[in-house]
Amino acid sequence: MSLKERDKKHLWHPLTQHKTHPDTIGIVKAKNCILFDENGNEYIDGIASWYVAMYGHCNPYITNKVAAQMQQLDQVVFSGFTHEPAIKLSEELMKILPENQQKMFFSDNGSTSVEIGIKMALQYHFNKGEKKNILLAFEDGFHGDTFGAMSVSGLSVYNGPFEDFFIEVKRIPVPGGKNHKKIMDQLEKIVSTNKVAGFVYEPLVQGAAAMKMHSKEGLNEILKFCKDHTIITVADEVMTGFGKTGTYFASDQMEIKPDVMCLSKSLTGGLLPMALTTCSQEIYDAFYSEDIKKGLFHGHTYSANPLACTAALAAAELLQTSEMQTNIKRIIASHQSFNERISTHSKVKTTRQTGIIFALDLNIEMDRYGNLRDQLFQFFMERGVFLRPLGNTIYISAPYTVSEEQLEKIYQTIEGLLDTL
Repeated sequence: MSLKERDKKHLWHPLTQHKTHPDTIGIVKAKNCILFDENGNEYIDGIASWYVAMYGHCNPYITNKVAAQMQQLDQVVFSGFTHEPAIKLSEELMKILPENQQKMFFSDNGSTSVEIGIKMALQYHFNKGEKKNILLAFEDGFHGDTFGAMSVSGLSVYNGPFEDFFIEVKRIPVPGGKNHKKIMDQLEKIVSTNKVAGFVYEPLVQGAAAMKMHSKEGLNEILKFCKDHTIITVADEVMTGFGKTGTYFASDQMEIKPDVMCLSKSLTGGLLPMALTTCSQEIYDAFYSEDIKKGLFHGHTYSANPLACTAALAAAELLQTSEMQTNIKRIIASHQSFNERISTHSKVKTTRQTGIIFALDLNIEMDRYGNLRDQLFQFFMERGVFLRPLGNTIYISAPYTVSEEQLEKIYQTIEGLLDTL
């Protein structure tokens, strides 16, 4: 019996309505930028499997390090204990994180990293004797599927049944075009009538909002406003972190650095689940007290798992190599050339790029998860390219190890789709 048929018996997949989408594709192997299915088909992974396998699948530098670590220490409670992989990872990441980041709190995934960031923002004020219970967030943001993360997310397709249970959030548009004054006026009004604890945002690129990109200058003004009004800034770099925007972190491109950063996805190079919430010394100091109740009482069983820490350390080392940095520059240049080829196509409404993330909107209206979107997905898969359209948005976020030939196949497949519409 095939994997596809065996799967149907017990498994429930994410973001899937199984009544209308009963079938899955059985993947048996992944290597570098290629996924192999049970029928012998190969697919170029054009989105690095949700932006995680940025150094290629099963990268031997990462897997060999983890294999060795498995023989030494597999798991130990991180409350009251510590270990070399966690310490070495912290030391390595301090080399590339924005300079104001000083402390790291481990968790399991992107959503939980945001939950912790929200807790840090709310409890920071609580510990200082101030009650601030309102959060600020962008329209159309996405920060995860747990309750705090859903609260600051603005995509109702994910949040609908749960919105009555959320933390109170005030939303502002992303900066861009000529809306700067409107946003700043809106911020002034919000702060004058609400006790705002924190601002949770995706810097430069809103991933689930179909790679919606915004102005770094406008974002910097918002961050400055927040700093001036003691609003804790929480940068959700789960998607944008570790090189995707052309710098180590999108926040590197900001004059005002975040108080808190949320990291996951390509943190471990796609090998193991892990997340980090990092913060400035000022945030940490608000929790440092003789009063035990002022501590951050949040914990996960697998916090700072030694194997995941080892994978993340290897990934951070790879990111800083001249080879990976050269690859990132090469992909950026390739996307720019591709954009020149297709930006004026009659079926292309708009194009945009930040770092290695490239997106285009089709000049067609369609549902985010409708039949036409499914047809686009199937078109790509039949031609050996794994791209996952978000409604009428097609985007590329391939591993840094993708070859020029593989990129060209992705580009030609997209062009082939455009010519069929």
